[in-house]
Amino acid sequence: MTSASAARIDTSALADGEWHRLHPATPLLRGGIALVAIGGIIVANLRDRIFELLLHYEESDPLDLLIDRGWLIPALLIALAVIAVVVAGFFLAWRMHRFRVTDEIVEVRSGIVFRTHRKARLDRVQGVNIVRPFLPRLVGAARLQISVAGDASGVTLDYLSSSAADRLRRDVLTLASGARRESVADHEPSPQGSVLEQRMSELLAPELDPNEAEPESVVHLSLGRLIGSMALRDTTLIAAVVVAVGLPWIIVTDSWFALVAVVPGFIGLVSYTANRFLRSLRYSIAGTSNGIRIGFGLLSTTNETLPPGRIHAVEVSQPLLWRTTGWWEVKITRASQSRVQSAGSQSNTTVLPVGDRGDVRRVLGLLLPSVSNALLDEMVSDGMLGRGSSDDGYTTSPRSARVLRPFSWRRNGLRLADDLLFLRRGRIWRSVVALPLARMQSISVGQGPLYRSMGLAELHAQTVAGSISTRIGALAADAVQREFTAIARAAENAGGHDRSHRWGEATSAVGELS
Repeated sequence: MTSASAARIDTSALADGEWHRLHPATPLLRGGIALVAIGGIIVANLRDRIFELLLHYEESDPLDLLIDRGWLIPALLIALAVIAVVVAGFFLAWRMHRFRVTDEIVEVRSGIVFRTHRKARLDRVQGVNIVRPFLPRLVGAARLQISVAGDASGVTLDYLSSSAADRLRRDVLTLASGARRESVADHEPSPQGSVLEQRMSELLAPELDPNEAEPESVVHLSLGRLIGSMALRDTTLIAAVVVAVGLPWIIVTDSWFALVAVVPGFIGLVSYTANRFLRSLRYSIAGTSNGIRIGFGLLSTTNETLPPGRIHAVEVSQPLLWRTTGWWEVKITRASQSRVQSAGSQSNTTVLPVGDRGDVRRVLGLLLPSVSNALLDEMVSDGMLGRGSSDDGYTTSPRSARVLRPFSWRRNGLRLADDLLFLRRGRIWRSVVALPLARMQSISVGQGPLYRSMGLAELHAQTVAGSISTRIGALAADAVQREFTAIARAAENAGGHDRSHRWGEATSAVGELS
């Protein structure tokens, strides 16, 4: 068998390749309600001044002027005409905003005067979000965000009905897996119960359907651990010290001008911490048939599905103050840092805000499903907790590098195992990075004047841009050269046989071979 054939699937009506429109309430949800509210506030506060300036009328009730001069009916007609124009504009915008999903792309057309046409290739999909702000949740609507590789790529469908958004996400991910459409469902499941019962069911339902994920793969974040992790962050400690020391100093010295420099930064820090806390409420991560599902939020909820084969780097790190609790944080790098993503998606990098060793081990199993359990266990024991020994498989810094790495020279190192490259750094702020070789773009070796004089070198594994550093320095130059050759050869082999990004084809091929 020379190639993997794609599985055949049934899709919903929204993924039939034809053009469709958004939820009928979209015009109101995208700005109509805000426009009416703002207009009402302006009219209520400025009506007396408007009448006084334009008509030189100073009575307390402008309605009397309209009645006395016989302008009531024309004024009502003008008001109705303005409302009709606004409603017509929103209606036309809704009519002109259409989308379709084919076997290869998602297309969106919008605009009345200035037309916009966006396309997203399904084989480049990096993630699919469903965002449910509180107000749209009340009417059963949700925003679907499809991110693709690129700095500002992707398409957004706001809004769809909540059930339609779930079905369309499933279809987009399944088609992105390499599967092909067999047929379109004759009909969609009809809702059960009254409208009020449906809305209450959606508001109270768990973010992740228990039928979509194995119970042992689900990781939840407790409220107590979340609060504790926020309190033990370095930034929180710095803010507490500034308040405890700075405020008494300002009062004693009467230097109130210092607040001009301190208050804006403090407000920004508090806002960032509060936003991060609220985003992490009701957090969950689980493995599904179409990738990893990450959900969070209380009143406004967000859940994102990361398809297989889209993760370019995984970092497990531990801030200093978390050492006593044994907590860790997990971040990833992927090809899309799309600006259409909501701020609630933790900048598309944090997949586990805080967790213990067991949580980290389960999350690593979800992020790196093709890696053996033994290697994942070694990543936890040697990568996260290891102090550096001759038998852990890592190529570490030589003794001469103690000047540059006085605390971490024994830990600082790299390891090539299977189709992964591990980078281990830090003794005080510990971290370990896992790079799937199939996703690696290139690799380089650098040596500045200082490193050259000390016989050291730096290795840089280039991936897509992200917040995770993929450099490892202060290693022996001859050891780096040997690892460079081995890593380049392993990366070429891994890229040649990797099919994780088309997991539907891989599954189909396995079924045919068996």
